[in-house]
Order: sequence, then C-alpha cells, then structure tokens
Amino acid sequence: MSEDLAEWLSDSNEALSLQLVRDPEDEDALHNQDQRAVEPFHPTFTYPIFGEHEKIFGYKGLDIQLKFASGSLRQHLSITYDSKLNSPATPSDEIEGTLYKFIPPDYTKSDIDFKKQVEKDSTEFKPLGEKVGFYVRAAATKGKSKGKGKGKGKENGEELKEGDEGAVDFEMYKATWNTPGFREYHRRMQLFILLFIEGGSYVHEDEDSWEFITLYEKRKRPESDLYTYHFVGYVSVYPFWCYPDQVRLRLSQFVILPPYQNQGHGSKLYSTLFSEMLSRPEVAELTVEDPAEAFEDLRDRNDLRFLVSQGILEDPSFSKGIGPSDEIIRAERVKWESGIRKKYKIAQRQFDRLLEMLLLRELNVMNEVETRRYRLHVKARLYRFNYEMLSQMTPEERKEALSKTYESVIEDYERILEMTFH
Repeated sequence: MSEDLAEWLSDSNEALSLQLVRDPEDEDALHNQDQRAVEPFHPTFTYPIFGEHEKIFGYKGLDIQLKFASGSLRQHLSITYDSKLNSPATPSDEIEGTLYKFIPPDYTKSDIDFKKQVEKDSTEFKPLGEKVGFYVRAAATKGKSKGKGKGKGKENGEELKEGDEGAVDFEMYKATWNTPGFREYHRRMQLFILLFIEGGSYVHEDEDSWEFITLYEKRKRPESDLYTYHFVGYVSVYPFWCYPDQVRLRLSQFVILPPYQNQGHGSKLYSTLFSEMLSRPEVAELTVEDPAEAFEDLRDRNDLRFLVSQGILEDPSFSKGIGPSDEIIRAERVKWESGIRKKYKIAQRQFDRLLEMLLLRELNVMNEVETRRYRLHVKARLYRFNYEMLSQMTPEERKEALSKTYESVIEDYERILEMTFH
C-alpha cells in the first residue's frame, strides 16, 4: 500500500468505542471510581469483525460509537469521520454493513429514540431468569471513598447488607433459551465475546442446552424507591454427557466488561457458578474450554481459596503419600485425592495443579527430604501429562526437559500463590 493510501487506514480497536448508557438522573448519582461504569471504553479485539489486521480503510478522523442502554443492551450506532476516500479503484470499507452482520438489526441511529430507550430501561428493565446470587459493595462517595468498593462502608464496621442505604447491590441471574425473552437479549450481549475474548465466537442457538448466568449492578435511585439494573458481564456453560448418568459442565465464555474489571466482580461471578454447580447432583465436574491466561488465574485463585475454606490443609491425608512411598500409602493417597476431587467436582488436571500449589505453600524448603519428595511428585505428574512428547526423547533430553518444565511450573505456582494469599 502506498504511503498516501496508508493515511486512510484507521486502527479499528481505537476507532470503535463502546459505552453503557444510563438515565441522566442515575448517572448524576455516580461519584469517583463509579464513573467508570458510564465512560466510553475500547474493545480488546476487532479482528472477528474487521479482519486480522484490525484496520479500516478509507477514512480520516474515524469515530465509530456503539452505545448500549445499560440494562436492556439495546444499541445505538453512530459513525462519523473528518473525510472519506471516494475512489472507484480503492473504495472505502463499508462499516455499517460490516457491523450489521454481528449486531441485532433493531439498533437505532436516532439520538432521540435511544434516549427514550434509556429512559424506559430505568423504569421497566428487569433481569431475565432466576436470581442465583448477590453481593454488596459500598457506593463511592464524593471525595475519598473509604469503602473503595470492597463491600464495607458502615462506620461501626458492620458489613453492608442487601438494600442498605449507601450500598450497591450486584445480582446474578441464571437463564436458558427457554427463559422468556432471553434469546433476544443474548443476541445483544454476545458481541462482547468477540470484542474481549481472543478466539471467541458466537454460540449456536440450535444447541438447546446452553446455560447462562448474567451479572448486574443494581443501584437505588436517590430519594426514590426505584432500583435500576446495569449489565456487568456473564458466563455461559454447556452440559455434556458424562458416563454413566451425569453431565460435565464446560465453561465456554466468561466476560466482565472493562468498566467493572479489577474490582473482584469476576471472582464473584465464578464463585456463584461454582456454588450453583456443586448444588446439582447431576453434575460430575466443571471444566473450562481453552481458558485465557487472565481467566485461568482467576479460576486458580478462587479454587485455591475454596479448598482452603473447606479445611483441606487440616486433613491428615493432605501431605501423605507425596513422592516415593510404599504402594499401600500411595494407594491411600490416590483414593483420598479421587474422593476430594469428585466431592468438589473439579477437573483432574486442575485438581492436580491446585494440590501441588497448596503443597508448595506448606512446603518447608529447608527440609531437603520434603523438598525432594515434592519435586518428584510434581515431575511424575508432568511426565504423565507430557508422556507422548517426552517418550520420544533420549533419557538426557527427557531429564533436561522435565527439569525446565518443573522450574517454570514452580515459578508460576509462586506467582499465583502470591496473588491469592498475600
């Protein structure tokens, strides 16, 4: 592409901005960090829409605004630019036509119609499905906020409760395709999967068994009994048959929108899904489909905290049978691990990693015998997991590969433990 034509290229991640819009009366009540909820933000990825190079050709000063009514997620599209290239030889990219393939056709380009929709949301929108969880955070206040959104805020040290003054409730709702209106709602929220999950794709609506949990901020309008709901994120799972008479839930999509990230909302959503899964006798275990690194960290932290909360460190069998041991002790450990894993419905590889992290946390590194047993225990699992590749190496190559993999794994374990317990 010539230098002159390159001037007409726009970065689609920068050109496209997203915004969750709420009624002005509700927006005026926000202070400090709460303002993030209504500020524009950019997508992380746009290659599923605009191509692998994430470029849009034919415009200067391009600004694509896709706004969402913060509850119903009905959309408003605005495309403006300073100048457009009009050349039959090098035509400009068709922006609206491209977006039309990925968003519901009921979007509006009218500011007036969108304003009416936002106003309607504030009084009429309610989450779809069955409420399956909630938690409470302190609302930000003018000046410095003591609560910092951590769920505390009362001067006497009491925890905020649902519906308290000065509290912001967050609620989670479970829905399926059979939930009235949810199929249409899902078509409006699924765009976030393409924009924030690398390799993300839309689910097939003809697959009947999809389950969803959506997360909302529930905020009381000042000097009113009215509560408004604002979309935060969601998770989708799909059940697969698990021999002989159960199902294996596979977590497929998990997204928290940028205005709400790094505030603990993802952990709350995951924990609610986990608790809901544990309560269902037909579910054998929860697995995750090709997790991104950030989600894998979130999952690890929450699973570790859960196991510790269940008293696994105090279990007499926790450290028995690690490394070289006689067959009887080893068999007892295998039986213990299997029982705990099945009780908490954690996938095998994930459970192995969690135990290794907790064993590392409790390891006395000054004790050479314990340290050696732990190292051999982890390497044995790594060997089993990578058997196909390692079996093709010479003994020396295999030893070196296992050693490097072990060091890398331990470094990652220490990083996760530091984030989880400090």
